[in-house]
Amino acid sequence: MSGLRVIDLTRVLGGPYCTQILADHGADVIKVEPPAGDEVREWGPPFHEEDAAYFVGINRNKRSIGLDLASEGGRVVLLKMLETADVLIENFKPGTLEKWGIGNDVLGKKFPRLVHCRICGFGADGPRGGNPGYDAIIQAMTGMIAATGSPESGPMRIGVPLVDITTGLYAAIGILMALSERQRSGKGQFLETTLYETGLAIMHPHTANYFMHGKPPSLTGNEHPNLVPYAIFPTKTDNIFIGVGNDGTFRKLAKEIGKPELRTDPRFARNKDRIANREALRAELAAVFSQHEAEPLCNRLLAAGLPAGPVQKIDQALTNPHTIARGDIIEKDWYKGVASPIRLDRSKPSLRRVPPKFSQHAAEVLGEFGYSKAEIDAMVEKGTVCGPERKR
Repeated sequence: MSGLRVIDLTRVLGGPYCTQILADHGADVIKVEPPAGDEVREWGPPFHEEDAAYFVGINRNKRSIGLDLASEGGRVVLLKMLETADVLIENFKPGTLEKWGIGNDVLGKKFPRLVHCRICGFGADGPRGGNPGYDAIIQAMTGMIAATGSPESGPMRIGVPLVDITTGLYAAIGILMALSERQRSGKGQFLETTLYETGLAIMHPHTANYFMHGKPPSLTGNEHPNLVPYAIFPTKTDNIFIGVGNDGTFRKLAKEIGKPELRTDPRFARNKDRIANREALRAELAAVFSQHEAEPLCNRLLAAGLPAGPVQKIDQALTNPHTIARGDIIEKDWYKGVASPIRLDRSKPSLRRVPPKFSQHAAEVLGEFGYSKAEIDAMVEKGTVCGPERKR
């Protein structure tokens, strides 16, 4: 993505996650923050100096400038920046840019090659058009919470902000699609990615099941609604997860764990039989697994091509020998993070910049757009451009 300039007006999670993907792969991402800064700078502890780990984790390889877009002067600076930009990404409430006189109709005419991406909660139209969106609320509204948890726990929120993160991924894909189309047409375009549609889109296989049989999913805890065995089992040491995707794999698992008779048991012959006899099979497998230690058992099953893994905590995952061998942890100065999972053969991701301090690069960025030091100082004095101190 080297040579691509991205003006990033987003805050919180979905948008910054998207632009970090682009930045990791070479894009020049200029993070434009409001005078109070991106609010996730405050979402701690833990903190590095004044910036929370939540902010640090999704804002590397970017430059920051604090700009008051609610002021006419701030919007003039933004338009100047867009003259050489390829992508504008924002997550304002629909109608905000229009209120400021720089809606997509204006931007599309003024910058015909610009790809303008909006991330929002529900879109601009429909009964909930313009409503704000939040990860957990979308999890609740799209059936995700109702499908997660066990009969004992009741419905549960998924423990990572899956909707926000996946919305960022979809936005990155959409931006790349629009840039690819621009190579043919010479024209940019507007694209919208919403948390609500993302939430619906990732509810597989529950939506597919519902369309087929008309029944909402029941709470199955860690088990799979369509596959058995696909669940957590205890061992002598730690829990393990076993996931079997077809009948052949089940027969291979039965042989590998020393229970070949399970292969011919009519209760477990096919996946639909195993679903009907879920509890009986769980008891058979639990009795076997309870005689083994987690790590050696999983290593043996994985080596045999069977899907099994120990249930690890985050510290175990980040220090796992495979994590280290693959170079999945990257470091620079004080910063440590998880590397981009996109591994291209020639065009490798890189860690060029640690996450920026608020408005750290204001003078540098504005100088690149032709502003003199005197002009920059005047804008800082006026409050159009922010110095390093955020407005609390």
